[in-house]
Amino acid sequence: MQPPNSKLVIGADGWLKGARRVPSPNHNQRPEGVSPSLLVIHNISLPPGEFGGGYIEDFFCNRLKIDRHPYFSEIADMQVASHLLINRAGDITQFVSLLDRAWHAGQSCFAGQENCNDFSIGVELEGTDELPYTEHQYSALAEVAGAIMGSFPEITADNLVGHADISPGRKTDPGPAFDWAYFRELIR
Repeated sequence: MQPPNSKLVIGADGWLKGARRVPSPNHNQRPEGVSPSLLVIHNISLPPGEFGGGYIEDFFCNRLKIDRHPYFSEIADMQVASHLLINRAGDITQFVSLLDRAWHAGQSCFAGQENCNDFSIGVELEGTDELPYTEHQYSALAEVAGAIMGSFPEITADNLVGHADISPGRKTDPGPAFDWAYFRELIR
């Protein structure tokens, strides 16, 4: 189900060839015998509503300096990371091997199965619920999703969800600004 023009390749180690690699400590092993069967799309901006600055990377690597913005003191003790981040320009950074359990979903449930971190891959888009995502982001996300679906056949088009879908009432991302119909058209 990989798009015919997908150029991205996932290595045997679970790292995406061509992505910028910035290892995060915020992960551990998946439960024995569990492989990825869900792709979760998130959004993040740090400080909220602002883009660039490298703060997301610092946050995912536990090196966010709280004196840089008042909001940072609210999240300073959190230990989270997604597997991948796609910035506004469509550049891809990988923090955790796709074979490992990244700490991205929190309290969550999909199709009656709790703890989605155990069986999911998390992709963050630099953005907010309300601001449109860029064409570069949609293109990169389609490439990433194609490579992931090609490497992990349990992840089908039905198993591509937003954070809000697995944590309703607690999370809202990727929000109403994310064009699901357009994204699904890109991955056909």
